[in-house]
Amino acid sequence: MRQGLAEKRQAIVRGARRVFGRDGYTRAAIDSIAKEAGVSTRTIYNHFPEGKAQLFRVVVVEGSEEVVRAHVDAIDRRLYKVTDLESDLCDFARAWMRPLYEHGDHFAVVRQLRAEVGHIPQEFLDTWRASGPDRARKVAAARFRELADEGLLDAPDPERAVTHFFWLTGAEISDRTYHGAIRMPDEERDELIASGVRAFLHGYLPR
Repeated sequence: MRQGLAEKRQAIVRGARRVFGRDGYTRAAIDSIAKEAGVSTRTIYNHFPEGKAQLFRVVVVEGSEEVVRAHVDAIDRRLYKVTDLESDLCDFARAWMRPLYEHGDHFAVVRQLRAEVGHIPQEFLDTWRASGPDRARKVAAARFRELADEGLLDAPDPERAVTHFFWLTGAEISDRTYHGAIRMPDEERDELIASGVRAFLHGYLPR
């Protein structure tokens, strides 16, 4: 794709992400996306012939892939040289939650997706989960399996362990920040994470 076309496509995707995050899928209009992106509606259809549905899939998938890369980086940086399990898990949980704010436009779309779940085709929901949350959890579960093999965790079901870990360290933060819509003071966030890690280790430290 030539540079000019690639830049135009990126502008459309950025504009669509902002509109979908603001208006949701069902209320979003191609005219609004064109205005936000600074292009004509014809330009949008030249890049996305199927219109709004195709553009929404692209916005969801590309945003999810960016977040997954951030989550994989958190695993690589925080969990591959474990020297103090509790401290390293706290650092990992903080790094895992960071994309809520660093990818705010994407999570605005996710909030709208969740709110409109009854009106969005199942295909879109499946695409989002496969490209984002489910994919990231599988990578995390693979590392938890290695931690169990190293004798650091007692986790015969690593995928379940990862689910417990994220619920204990992140669910209250997500709930109280409305999934990243508002910020929580760092000190408050750190205390919630630390208490969640302690609860997790109470159930998953080797006996």
